[in-house]
Amino acid sequence: MAWERWTRRGEFSLSSAGVVEAGYVEGRNLSVQFRFADYHADRLPALANELAQAQVAAIITGSGPALSATRAATASIPVVFFTGFDPVASGFVTSLNRPGGNVTGIFTLNPPLLIKRIELLHELIPVARSIAFLFTPTGNVSADEAVVRDMKAAANTFGVRLLFQKASAPGEFEDTFDALVRERIDAVMISADAVFTNNRGQLVALAARYRIPAIYPIREFSEAGGLLSYGTNYPDAYRQVGLYAGRVLKGDKPADLPVQQVTKFELVINLKTAKALGISVPPTLLARADEVIE
Repeated sequence: MAWERWTRRGEFSLSSAGVVEAGYVEGRNLSVQFRFADYHADRLPALANELAQAQVAAIITGSGPALSATRAATASIPVVFFTGFDPVASGFVTSLNRPGGNVTGIFTLNPPLLIKRIELLHELIPVARSIAFLFTPTGNVSADEAVVRDMKAAANTFGVRLLFQKASAPGEFEDTFDALVRERIDAVMISADAVFTNNRGQLVALAARYRIPAIYPIREFSEAGGLLSYGTNYPDAYRQVGLYAGRVLKGDKPADLPVQQVTKFELVINLKTAKALGISVPPTLLARADEVIE
């Protein structure tokens, strides 16, 4: 089995991702090869072709760009994806219930979560009149005009200006936050693109240094000191990916395995960070939080 990602090695743990539940243990009856493009999407086709030529038993992809490259490289090797891209709208599968072909996986419902994060930021900071959305050029937002339109409409509902700010690699983060300060941005939303989740400590530190309130896509940001997060429970999602990987290794066809949509989302608020920023968190928001870090 191979795990392909367009960044570096992420946090997918075979011991906790469902593969063990399916009866596979790395080093015993399972061999895993990792391929990473180190934030260079143009390297993905070569990596995907390398795995296809090696005739691995299955491929796991951790992003939309990686999935696109893998689908182009093989139409026979089973592929299990983990992505925020809409798999139907992106053409990855025919439908959620009947994927067709050699591809199936886990969809994190990222577009609706983006709208919810705008709403949460407005509830937390109702005086904010400008929000920046930090994303990568190869991410699902830049690939979907409908998502951009819906985000702008949501922001307009609250009288908020929404600025789309690109960043492709950790080395760009410092200049990005400098630009946000010059734009007098009141708050920032961080996308779930892997370049951000893999480097969350740097982003949280920059937000603290520039005193910019930020909402993040997963709880690990809040645990690292981020103000608040709302999104997918990644360990649970990875477990689902592992379970599907186990099923295809046992012979199930991806075409017969419906795409699973993540249904477990978490709101985590870091009160210590809120106090440091001089933000008073509304009691109604605290009451809805899955966890409050004090």
